[in-house]
Amino acid sequence: MPSGAVSSIVEELNGVLLGKEPEIRLSLCALLARGHLLVEDLPGMGKTTLAHGLANCLGLQYSRVQFTSDLLPSDILGLSIYDREAGQFSFHPGPIFSQVLLADEINRTTPRTQSALLEAMAERQVSIDGETRPMSSPFFVIATQNPAEQVGTYPLPESQLDRFLIRISIGYPDQSAELDLYRRAVGRGRGPLVSQANQIVSSDDLIAMQSEVDKVDATDDVLRYISRLVRATRSSPDCQLGLSPRGALALLAASKAWAYMEARSHVVPDDVQAVFLAVAAHRLTPGSSFIGSTVDLARSLLETTDVLGPN
Repeated sequence: MPSGAVSSIVEELNGVLLGKEPEIRLSLCALLARGHLLVEDLPGMGKTTLAHGLANCLGLQYSRVQFTSDLLPSDILGLSIYDREAGQFSFHPGPIFSQVLLADEINRTTPRTQSALLEAMAERQVSIDGETRPMSSPFFVIATQNPAEQVGTYPLPESQLDRFLIRISIGYPDQSAELDLYRRAVGRGRGPLVSQANQIVSSDDLIAMQSEVDKVDATDDVLRYISRLVRATRSSPDCQLGLSPRGALALLAASKAWAYMEARSHVVPDDVQAVFLAVAAHRLTPGSSFIGSTVDLARSLLETTDVLGPN
């Protein structure tokens, strides 16, 4: 089990994004599980810093697209341009053909352009001009979005939200981390203020780690616990829409990745609980009588579902 590599990656990213180890670990969990990450927060919280830091730490090719209201699908996917000298069309790949794609402020563009990412995220390929083109391996989308109440945002369709394995919110740093940030900015503290993480592992190492995650096992008791959580989201009167089978498999995949990060070869209930809010909340639709956020709803379901129960 790779406790040393995981710890080194987390430690390196902790030096770039101060005081946010839980969010860093969830981001790494999404990548190890071959999922995609959605970061929802206000501007200036470190969303871009986290994305760039992950790419650097893992030796991955990185590209960034700033989503705006006039962005077209071809701006992401690429397009074919006629070459007069060759007498034929030549395909010019867009920024999606990278290993880490930062889709910055994804909800500031139109649904048509948002959906251009859907095939790539779901199928690891895109269809352009009648030809199917595979994505790089590994392929990881980190999308950031501003809160929906901000001006000029388009809500992500449920089908695309479901393609994100994990959603996190970075939030403001606590006082201790913020003071450390200030000290580093003026040349004092535990080290300089760094804006770029160093490479810890290679892309081949990451692919090997993802393969190891696939081998993590789960007993029937743990699978029954996951099933009870999933059924709770579907049967609770507070939930209008619960987890789909794909959402349930996403919860299992994230739990396996978390167990791997904890240097275990099998999933335990603690692993499921560690990732449940980040995997489930953005997939839930609260009922009309529920007062609170989807995170509040997911937390309530987690707290009221027994780890041990009937089959």
